[in-house]
Amino acid sequence: MKTYVVGGAVRDALLGLTVQDRDHVVVGATPQQMLALGYQPVGKDFPVFLHPKTHEEYALARTERKTAPGYKGFVFHADAGVTLEQDLIRRDLTINAMAQDEHGVLTDPFGGRQDLEQRVFRHVSDAFAEDPVRILRLARFAARFSVEPHAFTVAPETTALMRSMVEAGEVDALVPERVWQELARGLMEARPSRMFEALRECGALQRLLPELDALWGVPQPARHHPEIDTGAHVMLVVDYAARQGYSLTIRFAALLHDLGKGTTFPDKWPAHHGHEQRGVQLVEAVCARLKVPGECRDLAVMTAREHGNVGRALEMRAATLVSLFERCDAFRKPQRLRDMLRAAECDCYGRSGLGDIQFPQAAFLQRALQAALQIKGGDIARKYTEQPEKIPLAIRAARIAAVQDVKG
Repeated sequence: MKTYVVGGAVRDALLGLTVQDRDHVVVGATPQQMLALGYQPVGKDFPVFLHPKTHEEYALARTERKTAPGYKGFVFHADAGVTLEQDLIRRDLTINAMAQDEHGVLTDPFGGRQDLEQRVFRHVSDAFAEDPVRILRLARFAARFSVEPHAFTVAPETTALMRSMVEAGEVDALVPERVWQELARGLMEARPSRMFEALRECGALQRLLPELDALWGVPQPARHHPEIDTGAHVMLVVDYAARQGYSLTIRFAALLHDLGKGTTFPDKWPAHHGHEQRGVQLVEAVCARLKVPGECRDLAVMTAREHGNVGRALEMRAATLVSLFERCDAFRKPQRLRDMLRAAECDCYGRSGLGDIQFPQAAFLQRALQAALQIKGGDIARKYTEQPEKIPLAIRAARIAAVQDVKG
């Protein structure tokens, strides 16, 4: 019986990164031996155990065989005769197919260390093609390991393999929950745009998020968008959100805010009148298909619908601003409006070549909302105890007056 640290822990240590989690492979052992040593079983599909003291995961070396489409269609085999190399060859990328024993000796049968040095994502074997989740994982790694000038690239043969997987329909077998899980994790990486670029390169983005994929090649007015291409703009927007350290809800809203532009007829380019309302329907469709959590869905819908109004806020009348707050339920949930303003801020600053651009609308709307929130509905209601039907209009009038004072 011999144990090895494997996968991401070895990779990150070689990159000089902090190791967050350590996974282990055990060679030459049986489940009965592991139990006798005090390990606690946790695996359902194959034998995985928790160390009795460190609680780190120890998996018996295993092989696997594809038996059905999708990422669940596997049969696993684990026994004392499975070698370390047999276990490693089934892993996704060469940089994740290295192992280190208790003395620090590295086992690297597939050139993972060289690919680390050359910053290349390369599949270990054709077994990569049997699990479509690996496309999402590679794309997520692209978003994580993205610091220039040492950002990772995808080996051409790996891109070609992923493209063939997409064409074979493997991506279509992914369940929505897993797609959302990987996309959400990728959005929280340092440079989310790299994930979507990798998915687009192999054709997976068109199958998973066709509404987003449709934005590439759609022009915008150069006066406001020097990058012109809407897809390029959205990538700048989501990367700006990542640089600010914003939450998943804000990053997701930033990602989907311009979906409606993909539905504008070419003879109307580069103008995109009415894209906000068209975008609402597309955002709702994406969220329903991927089973996106409600908090992310609600902010994304609000941002798609209102980001144009945020841009026009300084010219709006006080009554129109109060209507905006009402639509956004800002008097009950002011923080959600503030988050929407952050997503709209990302839309503003996610542009190339506009270093002197300003976005005073966010601060103005926050001041206007704060003034409206100071209106005490209870105080107004007491003035109309004999005419309760007038209370809502009186409260609204008071809020409009408060916002008008902010406008000056």
